Amino acid sequence: MTKDVIDRYGVMGYPVSHSRSPVIHRLFAQQTQQELQYELLQVSPSKLERAVLQFGRTGGKGLNITVPHKSEVTRLVGDMSERASNAGAVNTLVFRDDEIYGDNTDGVGLMRDLQDNLGLQLKEMNILILGAGGATRGIVSPLLEAEPESIVIANRTLSRATALADHFSANGPVSACRFKNIGTLPVYDLVINATSAGIKGDTPPYPEAAIHPKTVCYDLSYGLSPTPFSIWAAEQGAKRSVTGWGMLVEQAAESFFIWRGVRPDTAAVLKQLTTNIS
Repeated sequence: MTKDVIDRYGVMGYPVSHSRSPVIHRLFAQQTQQELQYELLQVSPSKLERAVLQFGRTGGKGLNITVPHKSEVTRLVGDMSERASNAGAVNTLVFRDDEIYGDNTDGVGLMRDLQDNLGLQLKEMNILILGAGGATRGIVSPLLEAEPESIVIANRTLSRATALADHFSANGPVSACRFKNIGTLPVYDLVINATSAGIKGDTPPYPEAAIHPKTVCYDLSYGLSPTPFSIWAAEQGAKRSVTGWGMLVEQAAESFFIWRGVRPDTAAVLKQLTTNIS
């Protein structure tokens, strides 16, 4: 009599030691009574293709893909969702038959946190996104679907911000500027930090002119203590300053649903993860 093989999943990134995904998926599995194994896989960019294919060949069912592999891994998928194609990035892989399917759950994760958990009404909001990298690519389309008044993408290098704005402008009011050229008008209702400064511990030139007493600031980064951006936003008098724990849990729940066909209760897991965070 052979022992049943437990389905294997994991998160692949470089570095990846800071990831809370194994904890989150373990909590999801316990809550939904699913048997699975979820691994932490640190893989350098030069070894990404080999590692992904090897994971699938050895019976792996699915992977989360994190920094810096989300764009590069698109080369390895045979098919991808519309939201992954729009983002030009993949954060969820499904191994089925002889094909790898790619999806991107970052955008839906952010939207569920902003709208469901935080209760924000994004329609007719003026939104500023700081940074023009892969994280921004994953969130612009779903933000536009909420019908904001405007989205401005600000970046140190104007050409990168302009390229992204041009890519999405056919779907809504998206424009670009440098950090230093952000003015006081319009008043930004929501400022999203999509730079990697929080992870690296750096503090980019956050534009003070962007913050107003009615501004909600949201950092896509998260940590066991407040991020540099969330501290800065509070010091500037923002109405509210939030880090990305909710997005992390919500995007993980969407990946879990894609893999297992079961949607976990994110509120319970989010509370468990953040209870002791100041």
